[in-house]
Amino acid sequence: MTTVLTGITTTGTPHLGNYVGAIKPAIKKSKLDDINSYFFLADFHALIKCWEPDRVAQSTKEIAATWLALGLDTDQAMFYRQSDIPEIPELTWLLTCMTSKGLMNRAHAYKAQVAENLAENPEQGEADPDKGVTMGLFSYPVLMAADILMFNADEVPVGKDQTQHLEMARDIGARFNHHFGEHFKMPKTIVDDKVSILPGLDGRKMSKSYNNTIPLWLPEKKLRKHIMKIKTNLLEPGEPKDPNDSFVFDIYKAFATESQVNEMRTAFENGIAWGEAKQQLFEMINTELSGPREKYNELMENPDIIEKELIKGAEKARAYATPLLAKLKQAVGIRPIK
Repeated sequence: MTTVLTGITTTGTPHLGNYVGAIKPAIKKSKLDDINSYFFLADFHALIKCWEPDRVAQSTKEIAATWLALGLDTDQAMFYRQSDIPEIPELTWLLTCMTSKGLMNRAHAYKAQVAENLAENPEQGEADPDKGVTMGLFSYPVLMAADILMFNADEVPVGKDQTQHLEMARDIGARFNHHFGEHFKMPKTIVDDKVSILPGLDGRKMSKSYNNTIPLWLPEKKLRKHIMKIKTNLLEPGEPKDPNDSFVFDIYKAFATESQVNEMRTAFENGIAWGEAKQQLFEMINTELSGPREKYNELMENPDIIEKELIKGAEKARAYATPLLAKLKQAVGIRPIK
């Protein structure tokens, strides 16, 4: 069995890009017999940059409901809330005591904040390089290492911007092993270059940072309205259109079968009207999401069901985490007096 661990930060509302690029392929992979999947809601990580309690709580609810509505089998996969596993912050402290400050100084997020501060005040002596830097921001790679090492993950799927954190997790785990014995596996970074990256309404990568997303659970009428806003060129109906230079076609490919893609490609070459192309895109997405949308709305109206699933996941996860932490504390000398 290969243990695959994925964390989802609880600060946003799921959109089509999240669904196509991460959620859908992850749930599909979790159903394989040789995969032991861990999915967790990273609510401790959310606190690093988000100090809006209602937003964190609502995002946690929405994201949990999303994964459940889309068919995650919680009997086969581990699905838990990070904050429900007290062993994780305990392990974070053990690892913090083995982590050099120099390593944290090299973390991309910290360096970016320092660079921004120095750019605002370039004159020597006036700039405060650590302005706005909390210890959460500075040391969160250690928390991420604890998330991964706690369950001895074999593989951790991440975006290219997160690869440094996996390298840090290996460095931290290896140093702990060197001092206290072999307790942790060295996780493998999985960056899938084939993951679909959907364009947003304006053609840039679909991201809440650009305010160009199509929320995943919009009602039918609002979903259609959003899709009709996708940026296109000024070519008229009947004029041939290049499918390789169309945001509508890019999104269509992420949902269609190979034969449907070929049919749409031909329609583009024959000059399909943009309104008709968008209508077909809407119908395809709406058909795929209509059933899960009903399930999602049901879950959002019955949060006790979501909570029950997360508690069940936490109990399963702690069955592994509790004995491992006991061994680690024993290894570092935190043990009963004899």
